[in-house]
Amino acid sequence: MTEVTYKVLADLSPEERKELVKRSETDLSFFLEKVQPIIDAVKTEGDAALVRFGTELDKAQGLTVDNLKASEEEFEEAFNLVEEEVINAIRYGIENIRSFHEEQVPEPMWLKEVRPGAFAGDRFTPINSVALYVPRGKGSFPSVTMMTTTPAVVAKVPNIAIFTPPGPDGKVDAATLVAARLAGVDTVHKVGGAQAVAAAAFGTETIMPAKKIVGPGSPWVVAAKRLLAGVIDPGLPAGPSEVVILADDTVDGGLAAMDLLIEAEHGPDSSAWLITSSERVAKEALAALPKHWANMTEQRVEFSKAVLTGSSGGIVLARDMDDACALVNEYAPEHLEILSTKAFEYLGMITEASEILMGTHTPVTIANFALGPNAVLPTSMGANTWGPLSVSDFVRRSSIGYVTPKGYPELAANAKILADYEGFSSHANAVSELREQYLKD
Repeated sequence: MTEVTYKVLADLSPEERKELVKRSETDLSFFLEKVQPIIDAVKTEGDAALVRFGTELDKAQGLTVDNLKASEEEFEEAFNLVEEEVINAIRYGIENIRSFHEEQVPEPMWLKEVRPGAFAGDRFTPINSVALYVPRGKGSFPSVTMMTTTPAVVAKVPNIAIFTPPGPDGKVDAATLVAARLAGVDTVHKVGGAQAVAAAAFGTETIMPAKKIVGPGSPWVVAAKRLLAGVIDPGLPAGPSEVVILADDTVDGGLAAMDLLIEAEHGPDSSAWLITSSERVAKEALAALPKHWANMTEQRVEFSKAVLTGSSGGIVLARDMDDACALVNEYAPEHLEILSTKAFEYLGMITEASEILMGTHTPVTIANFALGPNAVLPTSMGANTWGPLSVSDFVRRSSIGYVTPKGYPELAANAKILADYEGFSSHANAVSELREQYLKD
């Protein structure tokens, strides 16, 4: 039998516990070194570099500078290639995602009278241009297209472009094109990997530079985002998939094992842990894994076994649910399922998780494809400070201030005191009697 990683939390040393929460992209030194020449080439050579990397790295045939962007004919062909039931499922998911994200749209502007005659507030406007990264290396991900495009369209971003690796035939995945069109996005570039991040940052002869790039990707993409953070906003840290299944003794371990595999099958660089206080659940999960693997495709079995037998996944037995929840918070997972018939009892104990799915009828699958909340989530402990991708990621906030002649004297007097204290003479002059003279004139 495959030796699944099994740990007893109470037996771990502080160093072993630290290793348990470590992610695959924590150390990007290898990728940072390899990515820099790709970035330099795209900056200097533009489209020619994108064609070369697409041919060499993505093994795409027939890629040229003239077809880096998906054509209208390719969009039409995609709707003929994708089965109607898949198109309907994509449409259903987008409807729910749109409905959810419409609730996040802020009022265009608000003002509050903070003092008599003095007003302050915020104004919200969409970012001018955004790049949406849709990975492809380990599968087809129209769901990522749905999750990235829909909030951008809801936010009314005027220039939206999808970047996704071309397949061996030099074309974009058909379902990705269907999802883009149904969400309302028509610009899809056949560019992936670090070169896509560079193209979005600098622009090329045919690609418009963007202000921001969002979407999950491999360590190559993550490394490129990090290196180009001074050129383009890299958005939330979305790297390889990760999940924690938190289970108590009210559920079947076989169910926990099944849900553990959802994110583990993404790739060998994923992270997936079952954390439980029940030895019964842990043993049932171990026994059930081979049965679940028997119902999976060969490649997904290979990926998930690599995760669950390595250092980035497996089963952890905690002393009790307090102990288990503490480890969840320390791990700060991308996806968290609380598998329990009393899931809401544990919700208040969880403070660090990007997505919290409650109960036995809310597997990650439903959240990834159909429920509505965004499934593009911060990874690698990003949940400590970030939230899921949302409309707010596609709008910028400007502070608004307006002081009337009635409100000016009081604010000016207090501001001058602090300007003098901090030693800023021009600050002080601007609210002194000198201003009064200009206003009188």
